[in-house]
This record gives sequence, structure tokens and C-alpha cells, in this order.
Amino acid sequence: MNSFDTIFQSNFKRGAFPFYSHLRNTDPVFAAWENGGHTTWIVSGYEDVLELLKTQSFIKDQSKVFSDSGRSNDLPLETRVFQHMMLDVDPPDHTRLRKLVQPYFNPKRIQELSPRIEVIADQLIDEMKAQEGSVDLIDEFAFPLPIIVISELLGVPSEDREKFRRWSNTIVSASDNMNTGFQEEMKEFINYLTLLFAEKKKSPKEDLISNMILHEEEGEQLTEDELYSMIVLLIIAGHETTVNLIGNGIYALFEHPDQLEKLRMDHSLIETAIEESLRFYSPVDFSTARWSDDDIDFKGKRIKRGDVVLASISSANRDERKFDCADTFDVTRKPNQHMAFGYGIHFCLGAPLARLEGKIAFEKLLSAFPSMSMTGKHDESNWRDMFLLRGLKDLYVELNG
Repeated sequence: MNSFDTIFQSNFKRGAFPFYSHLRNTDPVFAAWENGGHTTWIVSGYEDVLELLKTQSFIKDQSKVFSDSGRSNDLPLETRVFQHMMLDVDPPDHTRLRKLVQPYFNPKRIQELSPRIEVIADQLIDEMKAQEGSVDLIDEFAFPLPIIVISELLGVPSEDREKFRRWSNTIVSASDNMNTGFQEEMKEFINYLTLLFAEKKKSPKEDLISNMILHEEEGEQLTEDELYSMIVLLIIAGHETTVNLIGNGIYALFEHPDQLEKLRMDHSLIETAIEESLRFYSPVDFSTARWSDDDIDFKGKRIKRGDVVLASISSANRDERKFDCADTFDVTRKPNQHMAFGYGIHFCLGAPLARLEGKIAFEKLLSAFPSMSMTGKHDESNWRDMFLLRGLKDLYVELNG
């Protein structure tokens, strides 16, 4: 239990929560491992994670800490896109980049997408109704719904969404799989975006990519590298986490049939059920890395310059000091101050969109398939092997079970 090596085992996700509980109660700021004289710390308690996410003592840009990790134009573009991502920069660059795309993700504008999202959901449900036997809810519904929505928002042709699925998997696995295959996939993705950007420059439309290209050409707000990086980030923020929200939430309902029945009888509970799904099986397990740019004391631990600090979002959201009956899935839970979308200046840009898509997904599925049931046993869940995220590889269901 004391060895952090277990977190990299293929079956870790299945038994993660007892491990998180152990950390919270024995070593909430845990020195997980050392590499090159620097320590990687895992912060697991709710209040500690909250302080970590809102403090300015830790930074996102490691080039400010390590002189040999500076951003260089000599690196290939498929590498540079990860150096200019809004998620991994600090103010004032972060402020500038977020201000550029924030208007597309404000709650009022996102709510205007509701009719279109409902149409997409209805179409996917009609396609599922036409199938015989069990259906993989991830492949047939949880994945295509948000990828179609974000593709349309960005201005990406819908026929390319299967390519985007492959590239999205590559991007979110970057921290686990920086190998030759990864580089080739990223080159292909960058080449695709280059052609798409050229087309948008010739014939701009009312979409987010056209808008960002306009700012890049003005030369005031967005560089070319930042343009590519923003698309990579929006795929994750606008798609990957929503796939996990829908899949994880429906799976949690199957695990807790009393809560599923409660939701079936009262759809007004769907919004609180979404929030509880986000807390109980958080789509993001760990925050991206933060770096200490000085020697500091944090919660009784001496964290040195160059150390990495990771927030365990999933652990914080199961902290019994914050949530009553934290390991109980309760679709009526109020209040529910989970941190599934992070906190502070890096609070998830796509949160309003994810919440709306999750709400529509739950409503449509429960209405169309009131007796839907999962095939297989609950303890055979098929979690994907990803360090940062929590999501299912598949979720087979009987639509009229």
C-alpha cells in the first residue's frame, strides 16, 4: 500500500479509492517518487487540494524553473503544441489565451446549443434502437455526442470525427506513452490541422477556429503555436472529459440500482445526479503538473524548487471530512462542492458544455430506454489505463433489459 508503483498497474483504477483513502489518512502530501533529485508529490485531501489549486506558490510553466526546458522553435511542432497549451502556462499568457476563447464557453452561449445537442442525441438514440443485441454505450453514444458537438463548435467537418477520436486518445495518453507511435499520430494530426487552417483562412465561417485564425493574423493575441495548442486543449476540455462524465455516470447508476430507480421516477434530479457523477467517478483523476519555483513549506512538507506537485482530484472528491458518506453515490446530494472541474484560474473552460451535454444525455437515455441495464458484472468494469483521466473502454448495455 505504501508503494506508489501500484498507480501504474493496469488494474489500478478498479481499486484506487481505498488507496486514496489510505493516503488521505496517513500521508496527505505524499512524496510519491524521485527522479533526478526532484520529488513528485501527491496531494490527496480536499482542503489541501483546494489550497494547491488556488495558490500562486506553484506554477504551470516548467521553463521558468528549468533553464534547459525553455520553449524552442527548433523543436517539431507536434512537441511545441504541448508547450504552449493554456492549461500549462501562467498569467499573463494564461489570462490572454483564456480571454480569447471564454466567450464561446460562457453559460448563456452554451445554453443556446441545447436544441442542437438534443437533435444529435435523438439521432444517436435512433441509431441504437435499430441495432440488435447489446450495445456499447461508449462507442454508440457517450463518444459521438460530445465529439460531434465540439467538431461543430470548432468548425471541423463531422465526417472527420472518427479521426478525432483516435487523435484524442493519443493526446490524453501523452503522459503515459511518449513513444514513436505517439509522434507519428501527432504529426498526422498537425498535418490535418494545417490543411484545415488553410481552408479556414480562405473561407472563414462563424466557428471558433475561424475566429482564432483571425486573431492569429492580427498578431496581437494568438501565435501560430498557440493556435495549434488551443485546438489540442479544446479536444480534451470539450470532448474527452464529457465522454467520461456520461460513461462514468451511467455506470455509477448501474452500480447503484436504488439511485437509478430514483432518477427514473424523477427526472428533476438529473442535474444533482450529474454533479454526483462528477464527484463519485471524477472524469479527471489527477491535475496536470504544477512546479515549485522556490523552496517552500506546504502542509508540513518541505517542497524544493523543481519538485512536481499533483492534485488527486478523485481523492479530494471522496474526502470524508468534506462529504458525508463520501463513498456513497447519492443523486440527491446537496450541497456538492466537488472539484471535478478544478478550481481557480485553471477551472475547466468546458464545464458549462460538459454539464449541459451530461444533462441532455441522461434525460434522453432514461426517457428512451427506461429499462436499460448493464450486461456483465459490476466488478468487471473496464477502466482505461490512463494516469490523468478516469473513463471506461466500453459499457455494454441491454437497451430494453
